Amino acid sequence: MKNKVLTTRILAVMMAAAMTMSASPAVYAAERADSETIKEDNQPAEETADASSEETASEGETRTEYPLTITTYDYDGNEIETTYEKAPEKVIAVYQGSIETMLALGLEDRLVATAGLDNEVPDDLKEAFSKTNYLDEFTPSLETVTMLEPDMILSWSSLFSDKNLGNVTNWIDKGCNTYYNSNTRPGGERTLENEYTDILNLGKIFDVQDKAEAIVDDIKAVIDNTLEATKDVEEKPTVMVLEPLGEDITNYGASSLGGDMVTKLGATLANPDASTVGKEDIIAANPDVIFVVYMPYAGDDPQSVLESQMAVIQDDEALQSLDAVKNGRVYPIMLSEMYASATRTQDGVETFAKGLYPDVAID
Repeated sequence: MKNKVLTTRILAVMMAAAMTMSASPAVYAAERADSETIKEDNQPAEETADASSEETASEGETRTEYPLTITTYDYDGNEIETTYEKAPEKVIAVYQGSIETMLALGLEDRLVATAGLDNEVPDDLKEAFSKTNYLDEFTPSLETVTMLEPDMILSWSSLFSDKNLGNVTNWIDKGCNTYYNSNTRPGGERTLENEYTDILNLGKIFDVQDKAEAIVDDIKAVIDNTLEATKDVEEKPTVMVLEPLGEDITNYGASSLGGDMVTKLGATLANPDASTVGKEDIIAANPDVIFVVYMPYAGDDPQSVLESQMAVIQDDEALQSLDAVKNGRVYPIMLSEMYASATRTQDGVETFAKGLYPDVAID
């Protein structure tokens, strides 16, 4: 399904943008078109040389050509297509990864509103975040979103349920494109590749492709460096990624993002198929390494939450025979680093890599 945004770039503005001297891939097309002017022919020779040099640098950037068609999903997980005639200008970003991706791409001035933070944004994004309109509603209501008149909504699939904003197709029909994290797609597998795709797609949508590619390249570099540093390790560790939730223990297996991170780093999942496990399952698997998932929500003390979750595994008498417990190889990992992790994906990969190979120096 396609949604054509009515406003198009004026040809003359496009020509002016193409002749600008900005060399930064973090500066997107609209800023260049609005704020920069064509250099006069009679400027000093030194300034002319500088401008020429910067123009050459900017020519290396990957630029988006509109109209741009992107594949995304409806609420039920079916593939749909959305078309962008230009970069969206009034975006609502809901939930941690959606907000942080926009900020990391330097797109804070495109945000008409943000909502749904579980944790504070990273320090390097706080200044940009302070410029956004953060809503009191954790999950914005249909009425609130409608009043804001967005031209794009970026979030998780759950936001588009009937009890929240309604199916994405309704918004697209009204002229508002939607994009949700692919790893929240109903019935879909959760993979690193999906996180890469989402970041790169947003880079295309907003014409900041170089910046998006740099984020993805940094994540891939951690994996490549880890595999290179451990290529001579003959016995790679077996792993379980566990999240104690009351009486139940969630197991992040082969179809989870956390599981995909672990296997991409060369390790083996000890129980790849189970979604939940009991103590007897953990004992039977006896993994070399256990990662314990914790999630401090707004108002929680992060250290207390971490220690409480770790104690479920480390302090249980029934689990003291586990190799991971005896060898001190039980490590914490935050949920936001390995579930719909967006720009926190690199943090998750690094956390896993350090726990899997604590004795190997990884660049």
